[in-house]
Amino acid sequence: MHATVGDRLHVHSRTVGIEERLGEILEVRGSDGAPPYLVRFSDGHEGLVFPGPDCIVEPRAAD
Repeated sequence: MHATVGDRLHVHSRTVGIEERLGEILEVRGSDGAPPYLVRFSDGHEGLVFPGPDCIVEPRAAD
């Protein structure tokens, strides 16, 4: 997995009834875009994320 600051992290739900989460990557702490990532989710929560197979990185929109 590779990401840059400003990309979005989309966490798919693996359980029925649990909403998917979408957040903005604020900081990339691994080398060459690798995890972990500091992410601010749409509910305002910020956390350090080690993405699993249920996550995808969506590149930020071009300016």
